[in-house]
Amino acid sequence: MTLLRDHDLAHAFDHASHTYDRLTALNPGYHTGLRRSALRLRLPRGGRGLRVLDLGCGTGASTRALARALPYARITAVDASGGMLERARAKRWPPGVRFLHRSAEELAAEGEGPYDAVFAAYLFRNVSDPDSVLGSVRGLLRPGGRLLVHEYSLSGSPVHRAVWNSVCRGVIVPAGSLTGDRGLYLHLWRSVLAFDTAPEFAGRVSRAGFPFVRTVPVAGWQTGIVHTFLARTEA
Repeated sequence: MTLLRDHDLAHAFDHASHTYDRLTALNPGYHTGLRRSALRLRLPRGGRGLRVLDLGCGTGASTRALARALPYARITAVDASGGMLERARAKRWPPGVRFLHRSAEELAAEGEGPYDAVFAAYLFRNVSDPDSVLGSVRGLLRPGGRLLVHEYSLSGSPVHRAVWNSVCRGVIVPAGSLTGDRGLYLHLWRSVLAFDTAPEFAGRVSRAGFPFVRTVPVAGWQTGIVHTFLARTEA
């Protein structure tokens, strides 16, 4: 099972950036799930006076969810794909949103932060060393800071694995093939199968220095396939 990593994955996302929004729009509940996850951060006062990092922002769907849930927060949105960032920057944003072409490790090395919260949607199964990225995120957060991960992470049930395989074979990979991005959507399929189950990822987050972790399944057809992991550091 060959997965795309690092430069190859960023290049695949660059190529897919022009059609990515149209394909995600075909996924029932995609944007609703992101908005619900952003609200689960439960930051006070609409984020007034707070700094939030959107890690792996893609074309800005997660950034939009954060901006709506936290209209007064200062949001820094970062991604490793220049093509995806170009699409994100071309959209209209409130003045408190900025975009950077960075990785979590680069942000930490540059002394960015501290952030009050980090939001990471569909990121961790795409990185070659999730423990290293979690460590960088931990260093970017203030004491008591919150981490919310919205990710394809199977429940461990054979039923949910079978649903994912069927959707990929029948919908996701054929749709990606029509846009010339078959490799990326094969990666999506395989990366979910290779990634942690939800209980495994919750344990990984806890071991990275987040002792308080809550796992919530996303509603709709993705129940048991996509989960929200809400964690925080010790104050």
